[in-house]
Amino acid sequence: MSPFGRNGDIAGAGTLTPPPTTGRNSPRFFGKLNTSMIESKFLAHPEDLGIVAVGFSGGQGKPGVDAAPTALIEAGLLTQLRDELGYNLHGHDTVHLYNDLVPAQDPPHRGMKNPRAVSAVTRRIAGQVYEHAREGRLVLTLGGDHSIAIGTIAGTAKAMRERLGREIAVIWVDAHADINTPETSGSGNVHGMPVSFLTGLAREDKDEFFGWLKDEHRISVKKLVYIGLRDVDPGEKRILRENGIKAFSMFDIDKYGIGRVVEMALAHIGNDTPIHLSFDVDALDPLWAPSTGTPVRGGLTLREGDFICESVHQTGSLVAVDLVEVNPRLAPENDIGAHETVRAGCSLVRCALGESLL
Repeated sequence: MSPFGRNGDIAGAGTLTPPPTTGRNSPRFFGKLNTSMIESKFLAHPEDLGIVAVGFSGGQGKPGVDAAPTALIEAGLLTQLRDELGYNLHGHDTVHLYNDLVPAQDPPHRGMKNPRAVSAVTRRIAGQVYEHAREGRLVLTLGGDHSIAIGTIAGTAKAMRERLGREIAVIWVDAHADINTPETSGSGNVHGMPVSFLTGLAREDKDEFFGWLKDEHRISVKKLVYIGLRDVDPGEKRILRENGIKAFSMFDIDKYGIGRVVEMALAHIGNDTPIHLSFDVDALDPLWAPSTGTPVRGGLTLREGDFICESVHQTGSLVAVDLVEVNPRLAPENDIGAHETVRAGCSLVRCALGESLL
């Protein structure tokens, strides 16, 4: 049974009792069942969770990542967020496939594959995320490949500027930097370029090729932090160095430990900035998440991934979460790998939204 009701909101969510308040300036806590007692700094309604389920795979070449939102929902993720963490869920009970936005012909532009489709889809996603974020809700986007972050982060950035007059920070947890420009990309897959478009390092004038991105949608390289990098292209290394972008690779995690790395990442952002967490499941070692499009050995353990999410939640600054690149079709149905990857994705989301060990 779908956890959503007829109107697109989670069935029965309105029956939960909110925590007591004492006025306009009373604490705003995540989760109405008090699973989390972290006070939200930037959300007007932290008990409300906007869901955007994105079944899109056009930013890369392997089919199946579009099936991830359905797999995550069928695994019980949204029901857990409602019943165990106490969120009111808002959104749609169907996964968006965006077939109406995919043109019959979509030749490369500046080497980018499927540029018109990815641009049109991410533009719509930006609007969907914005609609939730402007209401003061936490937004959860279930992808989909990582190209969708062009839309999710653009929508969050615009909403936070309008609501609070603030720029957002982005914590990008990934094996890959995804900051290639069209000219530095070897593959032409846009899922390796979202950060370059979001920071303005890559720009386009025409709307059909990401020209719809304006300053209100963009982020500063000074408020961008990577965690978990271990497969970075030569052109991306140059971009990171030339722009002074804060990045923690697996070398840093091995050297300092995940706790110290997360402390340094959060210190770089500061404690007065809304945070958008964009988590690519391939940041985890394939031992924990094998069913993903570009697995790289030597990654995070599941506990390290959960710890990152738990730590970001505890800041009270979290305003949006992406989970991307789960691909349940890369393993046979009887292969436990797909099942374990979906389970890992669910765990990451729950930790980001307030689940704790005690």
